[in-house]
Amino acid sequence: MLRISDLTLARGPNRLFEGANLTLHPGHKAGLIGPNGSGKSTLFAAIRGELAPDAGEIALPPKWTLAHVAQETPAVATPAIDFVMDGDRELRDIERSLAEAGAAHAGAHPDEHARHGEELALLHHRFDDVGGYSARSRAATLLAGLGVPEARHRDPVLDFSGGFRMRLNLAQALMSRSDLLLLDEPTNHLDLDAVLWLEDWLVRYPGTLLLITHDRDFLDGVVGMIVHVDARKLRVYSGNYSQFERERARVLSLQQSAYAKQQRQIAHLQAFVDRFRAKATKAKQAQSRIKAIEKMELIAAAHVDNPFEFAFAPTGAMARQLVRLDRATLGYDDTVVLADVDWNVLSDARIGLLGPNGAGKSTLLKTVAGRLAPRHGERLVAQHLRVGYFAQHQVEALRVDESPLAHLQRIEPATREQELRDFLGGFDFRGDRATSAVAQLSGGEKARLTLALIVRERPNLLLLDEPTNHLDIEMREALTEALQDFDGALIVVAHDRHLLRATTDELWLVNDGKVLPFDGDLDDYRDWVLALSRGTRDERRDPPATDRKAKKRAEADARQRRADVRRPLLARQAALEGEMADLGVEKRTVEAWLASADAYAPDARETLKTALARQGELTWRLARLEAEWLEVAEALERGQRTQ
Repeated sequence: MLRISDLTLARGPNRLFEGANLTLHPGHKAGLIGPNGSGKSTLFAAIRGELAPDAGEIALPPKWTLAHVAQETPAVATPAIDFVMDGDRELRDIERSLAEAGAAHAGAHPDEHARHGEELALLHHRFDDVGGYSARSRAATLLAGLGVPEARHRDPVLDFSGGFRMRLNLAQALMSRSDLLLLDEPTNHLDLDAVLWLEDWLVRYPGTLLLITHDRDFLDGVVGMIVHVDARKLRVYSGNYSQFERERARVLSLQQSAYAKQQRQIAHLQAFVDRFRAKATKAKQAQSRIKAIEKMELIAAAHVDNPFEFAFAPTGAMARQLVRLDRATLGYDDTVVLADVDWNVLSDARIGLLGPNGAGKSTLLKTVAGRLAPRHGERLVAQHLRVGYFAQHQVEALRVDESPLAHLQRIEPATREQELRDFLGGFDFRGDRATSAVAQLSGGEKARLTLALIVRERPNLLLLDEPTNHLDIEMREALTEALQDFDGALIVVAHDRHLLRATTDELWLVNDGKVLPFDGDLDDYRDWVLALSRGTRDERRDPPATDRKAKKRAEADARQRRADVRRPLLARQAALEGEMADLGVEKRTVEAWLASADAYAPDARETLKTALARQGELTWRLARLEAEWLEVAEALERGQRTQ
């Protein structure tokens, strides 16, 4: 098993872990989560033996094979499939031994042939035991599953782009017959098809897995426990990420209640101390209360605030049709990617684009954005169209010598600096971070800055091509909430299924040179992708498309029926929230007075009795209202699940 005992680990002056403990048994699959900079990748380096703990111990069974994804890929001429096979070190050792034994056998004296023959036989037996005869097939399956076309399996590694080299590194790690697999953000350079394949592969992985990822759906599908980096400790929660969220919310709620109760107790004791410390007759009692406060084990306030808070500006009146591709052929140079595309983007569109890597999703987005002209056909756009387009090349186009604030000032030179700083604060660029050069920013910070610049442009058509790469869970959640409130048209390509589910209401498949509606949800798409990877899908290349007009009418009718049911529930929920807010204000006022020294003055006895009675009444009424609010919320959630 992997055992971490009383671990203290620091990087420079920053202490990341202090007295941290964790035990992972063979076969356990755990997700390691926590804010960026909390030490997750540093912990991986320590487990690999690349960093020595400042205190404590990290223990692994000596016979365990550990696999991880290398962050750098050498620019070598080795064919991709052979590079992947290098991940099985034992296999490569046996192959070398076979080659050496074969050469020795060929040049040996006839009297030694028997001994060399026995050695060769043993090596061939070991080769068979480690799956040597199927190794090349396994490597090819890994490459295909991760989106590397079969035609490129024999291409040298140096011919691949940076993103594809990361896929080769991942395939090499998966090729290892490891006992412990460490994966640090493995989905960042993958498209949705490859993410779905990897999720399925990891579910069947027989070893112990420790996984860092900000993809909540991926965590839900793979892990059975969550390890949360919290206050320099490793806190373990049973279940997947969704279960962790519920348990974490419960723990924080209890912690906040205990904190509030303790603060009231401290305020009460302190009020007595402040009033009677100087009186000789009460000095002893005052001192005892001071000691009681000092001996208290202080409970920390529960903090769950998301550091990110932003919203898209209202788009205003728009034409019904924003962009139309009319019999358009899309591609580059002499390569046709998509042919004869007829596609409308309406002002209320919420579209998720699906399809395998290289099918043309990014090409389609570039054409809709006007960054790529159709080779044939037309791109027609509405007046006053404002396109916000996020893609990796937009991130790379940032000026590395300028700050986030300078980027905004170039767009809006007349806007006050404080207003721009306030806006950047919503993307967690605060203080000196707003004036730091882009070159000093992490990949996630650069992606956040690119999103900030797009939001500032006030688009009415938003095109997002893998916007969640390098973003942590909090930023992904903030982006999801902002997109839910965005009132313009939206087209998304993403491997983050939570983002797709929460922000889009129709799916289109880009495949085999065509753009077709996908008849199903993301679970159906997952089944379709996995059936293809396992070779069980039928001959039809595309999922069936339905009559879009009929489907739209049915969906509109269903939405109207749901709205009729939800409307009174939403109204009651709003009324309850308003009443709870008013009572909450009054309760805080009463409790503030009860915590003051005035409440315990000799002439305030009657007022104190009245205030205590009112506090109890308010507490009871709030509890009743909260219970009713929960019932209404559950009814709304049940209706949401039946959609």
